[in-house]
Amino acid sequence: MLSRLPAGVLKNASSTLGTRSTTVANVARAGLRVRHASTKSSVSSAFESLLNSRATLAGATVAAVGSVAWYAHLYGTLPFIGEVHANSPAEDGLHPPHYPWSHQGLLDTFDHTSIRRGYQVYREVCAACHSLDRIAWRNLVGVSHTADEVKAMAEEIEYEDGPDDQGEMFQRPGKLSDYMPPPYPNEEAARATNSGALPPDLSLIVKARHGGPDYIYALLTGYCDPPAGFEIRDDMNYNPYFPGNAISMARVLFDGLVEYEDGTPSTTSQMAKDVVTFLHWASEPEHDERKKIGLKAVILFSALTAISLYVKRHKWSYIKTRKIVYTPPTDIKKH
Repeated sequence: MLSRLPAGVLKNASSTLGTRSTTVANVARAGLRVRHASTKSSVSSAFESLLNSRATLAGATVAAVGSVAWYAHLYGTLPFIGEVHANSPAEDGLHPPHYPWSHQGLLDTFDHTSIRRGYQVYREVCAACHSLDRIAWRNLVGVSHTADEVKAMAEEIEYEDGPDDQGEMFQRPGKLSDYMPPPYPNEEAARATNSGALPPDLSLIVKARHGGPDYIYALLTGYCDPPAGFEIRDDMNYNPYFPGNAISMARVLFDGLVEYEDGTPSTTSQMAKDVVTFLHWASEPEHDERKKIGLKAVILFSALTAISLYVKRHKWSYIKTRKIVYTPPTDIKKH
């Protein structure tokens, strides 16, 4: 037997079904949008992780540093870093070649036998005109000579001291604490003796000239006759490595000029190499100790860096390896 339902019940049922179907459709569309968004997010996150990965950062750093180092190796200077030299580029002469100095490596030290021979060349040849104001006798102890040898060399020089009890200045033998004596009493006497030219002090000459030891060596061994058409005064000498090519200092090194104590042949190139090594040491007496301390620092900081990385990975491992999962609600709210 059929019964008739009220019209309001059918309307409520149809509205409920319509609401549920609309909700399901919205959820489906939202699910599609979520899946589509998650696909884009996965691609972008993978790209970001690739950019931020340690391998990418390390590779970019190595490429940048390698490019700068290779450019500096080829051209000697960097275009975006200015250099400060005693001479301007317009004043520089012929660029000296690079020589294989025994102390130029990261872990190489000075050749101390060469320093001893270089001091002998300086004392017998260069000290007649050039001073060494920043070097005291004590600086040679343990580097090129023993303490007794340096004391004997210092005592050969008379230094003015005083005043004494009578208020008078007196002469005394040199001591280890005295600085090496200058060849002239003042600048005016130096200019008067050298036709108006002032011989420079050699304490920092290697660091004060563009090219460093290469320039000093090339200058000492580069004297030659001027080319055709080059006019030079009678009191000047031609040297292509000197700015302007005309230098008042004449050639001072000749084969056999110095008789070395150890029997080394005193050729011009050997004497130039030895005196340049000595002057380089005079410019950087801390050279060997600096490299020794640097090696210790590298070892120490490498160990501390390894320990720091291990501690960092240990402390952050719990945070970086945890997984956060979001489970969306599955029940559809009934209306």
